[in-house]
Amino acid sequence: MSYQVVVLPGDGTGPEVMREGIRVLKAVAKPLGLQFDLEEIPSGGQYYLENGRHTDWPEGSEEKCRAADLILLGAVGWPDPDGTGPVTMANGNMAGWSPVIGNRTRLDLYANIRPVKLYPGVTHKIHGERRDIWSPDKVDMVFLRENTEGLYAAMGGTLRPGNVAKAAIDTRIITREGSERIIRKAFEVCRQRKNGAPADGKKRVTCIVKDNVLEGCRLFRDVFFEVAADYPEIEAETAIIDAFTQWLITKPEWYDVVVTTNMFGDIVTDLASVLQGGMGMAVGANVGDHNGMFEPIHGSAPKHAGKDKVNPIAMILTVKEGLQWLGHRKDDSTLSRAAAAIELAVLEVLKRGGPLTYDLVGPDRAATCSEVGRAIADVAQSRVVPTPSA
Repeated sequence: MSYQVVVLPGDGTGPEVMREGIRVLKAVAKPLGLQFDLEEIPSGGQYYLENGRHTDWPEGSEEKCRAADLILLGAVGWPDPDGTGPVTMANGNMAGWSPVIGNRTRLDLYANIRPVKLYPGVTHKIHGERRDIWSPDKVDMVFLRENTEGLYAAMGGTLRPGNVAKAAIDTRIITREGSERIIRKAFEVCRQRKNGAPADGKKRVTCIVKDNVLEGCRLFRDVFFEVAADYPEIEAETAIIDAFTQWLITKPEWYDVVVTTNMFGDIVTDLASVLQGGMGMAVGANVGDHNGMFEPIHGSAPKHAGKDKVNPIAMILTVKEGLQWLGHRKDDSTLSRAAAAIELAVLEVLKRGGPLTYDLVGPDRAATCSEVGRAIADVAQSRVVPTPSA
């Protein structure tokens, strides 16, 4: 069977890490007899500039994404030549909005799922006397972030009397429907996880809110406990966002599954990435009931673009997550075996200490992005479990 995959490399280092992700995808596909019809679509700030500031991706891209079995995204965002910040379009959106926020909205990819796991051989990014406090088995959680409303619902605007920005308004939208489906997804993810929280083995969902102040959070909290009643075997708790940020860093082993609103989720998952070795290890999934788009959560890192130096492991693990999701959706165990081979390959390269990029081993021992990708691809191909004979 052939699967249709849309590839959105994007800006900056996005194409570099995507190249390695596709290299690994092809490495596991061949021995398993998997067929992937890859269609690459240019998008982002660089595309926008190169095409006369007309559009941030080609006409028809939305329809191709909708029809795809799987969407892989690198990273978007590019500095404006005038030095004012990222390239923005005439409507005020960042160039690269269409493949990212646009796809999330149009395809109703309401669940942003971000696993946070510290792999053996990786050191977390919190420095000082407590640098080695956590062993890998103490950091293993999943964040679910509502992905289509909240502060990203594009409700608001700027008052410009005399063409001078005088006031800006962003309105947060929290709905019962939007809250219920992401919360229910969180409990389902928790139910499917094998080990529970590292601290005590309990299946636990933690809801992150600011319900002592914000009305939207009170609604989200109330819906959380309504949904929790359908999962009596899972422990349900809430935490206030500001307090949670310190607990996340000081006792990550307590957390199993975490669910929250859009902006809070965007912030705390970047914080959580330091527990797993930094952004170069951090994976993001955007899924709905019918479509899925998978991306590393790091940015396009324009200052590193073209240097073949950034860490491709987040992108490679993104491919793994995408295959795992698609295998479940299509009931195709071959895709699941491909995903397992990729994760085993990443683990092996990490455990043996290289080749790895500067963010994991420092500049003196650093390998290039492409060297890491080739090494993982080679190991992944050898770790594929063959398809059973008929």
